Amino acid sequence: MHDILDLDRYPLDRPHSPEWRVLVARCRDDLARSGMFNLERLMRPEAAAAETATLLPRFATEAFLHERDHNIYFRAVADLPSDHPALRRFQTSNRTLCADQIAGSALLRLYEWPEFARFLAATMDKPALYPMDDPLARVNVMSYQQGQALNWHFDRSEFTTTLLLQAPEAGGGFEYRTDLRSDADPNYDGVARLLAGDDPDARTITLSPGTLNVFKGKNTAHRVTPVRGARARVIAVFSYFEQPGVSFTEAERTGFYGRAG
Repeated sequence: MHDILDLDRYPLDRPHSPEWRVLVARCRDDLARSGMFNLERLMRPEAAAAETATLLPRFATEAFLHERDHNIYFRAVADLPSDHPALRRFQTSNRTLCADQIAGSALLRLYEWPEFARFLAATMDKPALYPMDDPLARVNVMSYQQGQALNWHFDRSEFTTTLLLQAPEAGGGFEYRTDLRSDADPNYDGVARLLAGDDPDARTITLSPGTLNVFKGKNTAHRVTPVRGARARVIAVFSYFEQPGVSFTEAERTGFYGRAG
């Protein structure tokens, strides 16, 4: 993995070494404080650039164009009238390549590397994390071109793990509001304020290529702002679960990717 990862700076290959424990502790502290941590340029820039160069032509010919009009919940909310400001609607648009379309890639090597899952589990204070069995969903790569965006939403999973491969010329910032809601309090008024641009605690960060980003997406509202310019934003999403053997249903795969297999 040394050819694609900076394992001198980030010793993921040395679990339970003093350096590994220091890194895990730092990541746990960042998660507790801000709801996310970043390992800047975990993937070597030349490796990220090589992956991008291989994938870009495939986005034009093989990728699923995902376009959706939605609210922040991706569904109706029984507790709210349809005109409630927390249900304001947005547009999301990107192109997605699935795991079965990137066979032999450095991204799949990283995803299937046991020490990567071990490290992520430690940062999240979980006994273990397991790769998905799903042939499409286990790793996705998204491209956002001029005008495309991933709009406001909450994730279904507790944590989300991404790796940026290419940054756009402008736009494409990761905007988020940590712990906007909780399992006990949906905070609909706070959601409405965020969507209106009136939340002073909303933050935006711009990631550099090769950066691993892990964040608590279930109760942290987040979006990718519209991309501007000719260079696409390209990012990989890794999906792990606390139990082995997880797969989406055929209906879920069709909804997410336009095909069941």
